Amino acid sequence: MQWLHYDHDMPTIIRFASSTVTLYAADHLPPHFHVRLKDGREALVVIDTLEILSSSIPPRELREALRWAGANQDALRAKWKELNP
Repeated sequence: MQWLHYDHDMPTIIRFASSTVTLYAADHLPPHFHVRLKDGREALVVIDTLEILSSSIPPRELREALRWAGANQDALRAKWKELNP
């Protein structure tokens, strides 16, 4: 997997047509990722279970990111551990 963008606080993991998946450094538990839509709405999703912690996005708009995350959980876990030692 190629990381699309990286700065010291927030790498963009993947970019879709209407959303991006990002991880933050020094973020709170449980290990999670952020899904952001172009209009600024955001969801926080637990990496291990894909449970939605909080969201202002309807589930249908999260499907693409959740499908991708389900297929890439190991990579997300590894990047979380790297950013949040």
